[in-house]
Amino acid sequence: MSEQTPADRLVGSDRVLAVLAELARHPDGIGLEEMARAVASPKPTVHRALAALRRAGFAAQHGHGRYVLGDEFLRMAFAHHEARPDHVRVMPVLKALCERYGETVHYAVLDGHSVVYRSKLDPAAGAVRLTSVVGGRNPAHCTAVGKVLLAHALPDEGAVLAWAGGRTLERRSERSIATAEELHAELVRIREQGYAADDQENEPGVNCVAVAAYLTSPTVPSGAISVSGLAYRTPLRKLVTDLPAIRAIVHGEDLS
Repeated sequence: MSEQTPADRLVGSDRVLAVLAELARHPDGIGLEEMARAVASPKPTVHRALAALRRAGFAAQHGHGRYVLGDEFLRMAFAHHEARPDHVRVMPVLKALCERYGETVHYAVLDGHSVVYRSKLDPAAGAVRLTSVVGGRNPAHCTAVGKVLLAHALPDEGAVLAWAGGRTLERRSERSIATAEELHAELVRIREQGYAADDQENEPGVNCVAVAAYLTSPTVPSGAISVSGLAYRTPLRKLVTDLPAIRAIVHGEDLS
């Protein structure tokens, strides 16, 4: 038997899910031919998948014949996100931090080599566009939320080396950590000081501090909470100096 191609393997519900995922990558819409190329499937079968998604309200077709995510899918996604227990519990904390510092705040969890942003809140005025989006990912080793969670998950150099797996760590900026040895040294410092900092390591011009959040266990962090700011407007030293207040808000302590 000849080896199967990706198009051979992508059948039935797998194709429908692939089409749905591809729609999410095109907020301005995608045409049928472009979609067929993207999912490596014939146009008639892709058209049937899109028809099934349209019947469910998960896809729509606008006047120019391009397909977008449907309103029903968006309604379900946002309703689910707003009702998630961790989002509900963390939002008062994010609101308090956002109001205090006038900067973007995040709640993120660790997933392998990445962090996944579960919640994000921008200030009412002066917000800047960051690469983070709810449900999006960034490399754990060059984000404050990622490093504070790695400090708990990787207790020694052997664990760090195993996690890195011999790969060269992605450098998002010239300040990013590039080796497992550098990461191990950084995680030791984080455990000693009780917080992590991102000094323009993930995005030039943006710095961040993060502390662990314990939403489900008093000893194992469920995720991490961070305050991110433009370096010229909210210098890293200001955030570090104010860490007692940040910790108090995150841990529900009295600030008076």
